Amino acid sequence: MKLSDLLEGSDVQSQSMQSNPEITQIAYDSRKVLPGALFVAIKGINTDGHLYIASAIQAGAVAVVAERAVPGVPAAFPYIVVNDSRAMLAVLAARFYHYPSHDIKVIGVTGTNGKTTTTHLIQAIHQEAGWPTAIMGTLYARLGDLQVDSGHTTPEAVEIESFMDKCRQQGAEYLVMEVSSHALALNRVDQIRFVAAVFTNLSQDHLDFHENMQNYLQSKLKLFHNIPEEEHSFCCVNYDDPFADQFIKAAKSRLYTYGLQPGAGVRAENVDISLSGTCFTVVFDKLRFEVEMRLIGMFSVYNALAAITVALAEGIDPEIIKQALLKVEGIPGRFEEVFSSHDFTVVVDYAHTPDGLENILRTARELAGSRLITVFGCGGDRDRSKRPLMGEIAARYSDFCVVTSDNPRSEEPEAIIADIIPGMEKVTHSRYAIIVDRAEAIKHALNLARPGDLVIIAGKGHETYQLVKGRKLDFDDRKVAKKILDELNRA
Repeated sequence: MKLSDLLEGSDVQSQSMQSNPEITQIAYDSRKVLPGALFVAIKGINTDGHLYIASAIQAGAVAVVAERAVPGVPAAFPYIVVNDSRAMLAVLAARFYHYPSHDIKVIGVTGTNGKTTTTHLIQAIHQEAGWPTAIMGTLYARLGDLQVDSGHTTPEAVEIESFMDKCRQQGAEYLVMEVSSHALALNRVDQIRFVAAVFTNLSQDHLDFHENMQNYLQSKLKLFHNIPEEEHSFCCVNYDDPFADQFIKAAKSRLYTYGLQPGAGVRAENVDISLSGTCFTVVFDKLRFEVEMRLIGMFSVYNALAAITVALAEGIDPEIIKQALLKVEGIPGRFEEVFSSHDFTVVVDYAHTPDGLENILRTARELAGSRLITVFGCGGDRDRSKRPLMGEIAARYSDFCVVTSDNPRSEEPEAIIADIIPGMEKVTHSRYAIIVDRAEAIKHALNLARPGDLVIIAGKGHETYQLVKGRKLDFDDRKVAKKILDELNRA
């Protein structure tokens, strides 16, 4: 595609275009530039793409879009200055890949917790209905045998548009994707034509980026503002969430609500939760049907209700919904049991926010046959204010806690733990140990476990690494726990 075609109609502040090169790639990372690329210099959280324009040109970029001029660029080189290069990146990516979201139906799921499970359940129901459906989120971007690991819940616009284009080529009818607050605030999904939006819940998270809850809320609401008032568009809102009214007001298209409280449009009744699974009755107008699933916990009921609401909004038969949910064996790292021959239960979960941790531990407290032992920590270089909150929650629900390292990133693990402990001390008679090494912390918890106990290893879930001082170390809670359990068997 010619550079002029990509830029047509765009708000350009100034440009130097003595030539009109053919563009074969849109790139924002100079390390990934190929010959023929249009390099878009964006300001990141940790660095600024303008510092790498010379490197991009040296690697073969034939044009640059930036927010300001930089020294050293040849006078005849195609150089375009725009007001917001990040917003322009989304425009250019959509044009380069010929607007794939216009050809497949995109469902966006946003909220603090539950996005991953909800998107998987929506995909499962759509697949059961015979509609080829791709998924994009924290775990991966996937359609059938096609899988891309992006590294972000919602990747940059180039990766999104490229994946959607591949999905279109492979015959996907739907894409269900997690839409993070970062992606909404940073314009990554501006050019996507969403057919539906789902709101799961809102609680404290990412305040290191958004600074306050109001900014965080406004970022999430942006998805609902982007849903067009069209016949086939709709919005689904968790009616029981304290912020529900804000999302209901933001919805311009058909609105569906779900929850357990009277007034919710799609409601769950007669909820029965055990370590073997969950059952409940779905009520929607005059429709009533029973749902059984292997997923555990009240949070799973809400995630399932969100997916059921999407399905009912699209007219999917309840029998198909029931069959799909019953087939879902679990979501990686979401209340995932580490199976062993021991007479206590070990569960790994991604809970890394105060609300997420409380949801998991409240459920665990109800299901534990005896004691609840919790292993957890908090991530480094993230919102420090949630650390004592998580400490207090863990101490309140648990009989014993092991406080350890999570992903400390550039921080010292001991300093992160020091922020957690004041919250734990708020709970009378709280009992805990501090073990910085995460593997040793898990080992300590499993050695403590007795018959009937439930051990929760929280914070990392599906992750197979630990981020320490700029290094990405191999670490999987599930594998570490399984190895220790096997060693205990041999002891």
